[in-house]
Amino acid sequence: MNEAELFILTDEEGNEHEFIELFSFDSEDFGKSYIILGPADAAMEGDDDEEVGIMPFIYNKDDEEGMLQPIETEEEFDMVEEVMNTIFNDPNLQ
Repeated sequence: MNEAELFILTDEEGNEHEFIELFSFDSEDFGKSYIILGPADAAMEGDDDEEVGIMPFIYNKDDEEGMLQPIETEEEFDMVEEVMNTIFNDPNLQ
């Protein structure tokens, strides 16, 4: 397996959080690629502040400036959530 790419995301307070790719997929219906990121450091659970969890994004490898785009429509988010639930809840896919 290849080494996971590290993504550094900055929250509203300017704090940086490291994430890695959990999985990615393409949607023919929306004509976009998506990436699901999870905390690079699983020990974040000990953080009493706000818990940083799994985060889905529209993913464009060719766009260096805005590689990760937020999912803006409810229809798109519902589709991504369904894929995430399938991946995380199916023991044959883990």
